[in-house]
Amino acid sequence: MIDPAILEPLADDAWPARERDRLGGWRLNASSGRSMRINACWPLGEPDRDPEAALDAVEAWFAARGLPPQFKLTDGVVAPADLNERLAARGYRACKETLVMLGPTGGEGDPALGVSAAPDATFEAVFTATAGDPEDGRERLEALGRIPAPARFARLDIDGAPAAIGATAIGGGFAGVFGMRTAPDHRRKGLARRVLRGLLAEAGALGAERAWLQVEADNAPAIALYADEGFEPAYRYRYWVR
Repeated sequence: MIDPAILEPLADDAWPARERDRLGGWRLNASSGRSMRINACWPLGEPDRDPEAALDAVEAWFAARGLPPQFKLTDGVVAPADLNERLAARGYRACKETLVMLGPTGGEGDPALGVSAAPDATFEAVFTATAGDPEDGRERLEALGRIPAPARFARLDIDGAPAAIGATAIGGGFAGVFGMRTAPDHRRKGLARRVLRGLLAEAGALGAERAWLQVEADNAPAIALYADEGFEPAYRYRYWVR
């Protein structure tokens, strides 16, 4: 399907943290502490020092920012290979298994879909209304605003009111799908499917040949939706936390 070593750096660049740093092949991301992707170390290659010293440095880096250290370990690209054992010895455990799925771009767009190059106030309103934690929603909105160009933000209105949204980041010939949200009063109406199709059509027009997305491994309804739209499992990752 896809080599995670190719896609993971694109995924990191597509959803940029507020603050970023590196220890050789280890990528450090910090924001406000909510979204795990942008508040974790991504060990995508060998660190620039002894692994134990690298772990010490990561823990110190997060502590200096008032954040707990977290690691995002992706199947097939963990470096060094025994990192999970080293983390377990320090009291970390794996959690929040996530599935990366790969699918096609292109297709027909939806004429009712509003598409822009940046999130507008109505897009933000739907995103905020569907966030269980206001701080989490605020952090994710900031990340959406940092997606590098070209990016597309889609909104579907029902009876004049914003009902469903989604976003895509384009890079390296791929389109990453983010921020798929539907207002509570409009769920189970097929709106997410329409937004997804519109984003994939836009991505194809912008030159992306394939699309990827990340979904929690226990979110069966979302996985079924994406599979029905031609997405297939590519690989998985897990977070390691204390």
